Amino acid sequence: MKKLAIAALVLSLTGCAIQRFDVRPDTHNAATHDDSQTFWVAGIGQSQDIDAAKACGGTSKVQRVETQMTAGNVGMTMLTLGIYSPRQVRVYCTR
Repeated sequence: MKKLAIAALVLSLTGCAIQRFDVRPDTHNAATHDDSQTFWVAGIGQSQDIDAAKACGGTSKVQRVETQMTAGNVGMTMLTLGIYSPRQVRVYCTR
């Protein structure tokens, strides 16, 4: 039973989820804006906005916007029993 609990914990910490919104999928650049957003109680009924056009200096320069729940974010969510649920947000811009 102890091995099963440890295996479940390891598997849950290695999982992550990414949502990507590609505006210009042909180009590949590093993230221009990378930030952590705070959500409480698993983010139920909450939202946070980011102005990708402002981060990139115009709407024509926005390449991709993505949100990710990393293994560290999952670990923090589990540690706090879902009370604190951070997520990463990244904005990619064309040059």
